[in-house]
Amino acid sequence: MRARTALLLDAVSVVAFVAIGRVSHDDGVLSAGGLLALSPFAIALAGGWAVTRAWRHPAALATGASIWAITVIGGLLLRSALPGRDLEPSFVIVTALVLALMIVGWRVVATVATRQPTRRRGSRSTAR
Repeated sequence: MRARTALLLDAVSVVAFVAIGRVSHDDGVLSAGGLLALSPFAIALAGGWAVTRAWRHPAALATGASIWAITVIGGLLLRSALPGRDLEPSFVIVTALVLALMIVGWRVVATVATRQPTRRRGSRSTAR
């Protein structure tokens, strides 16, 4: 998988996470508030890509797990620095779970989809 595609999938994951949260709270997605809600997680995602050098192995599960952790922790820390943005425990849990499902989840699907079938022990090959 190309790094560009992986970065796009990660970015779509973060945008979708924020959009779902904004819609569930009857807030506008395409507004200044929406951009304010997105920015901490987008910045943390970019940091995650830089720290892990994700472009080397963009679809690897370990890469995804590291990007997820940096995005969650960094995004929550940056968000908490904004005025009026407290970190409710329920928000922290939902953030961690949803972003894990999205950022690591697409990598799990890609890994399973591209896995080569293994030959069972003792089975014979038909090619001679």
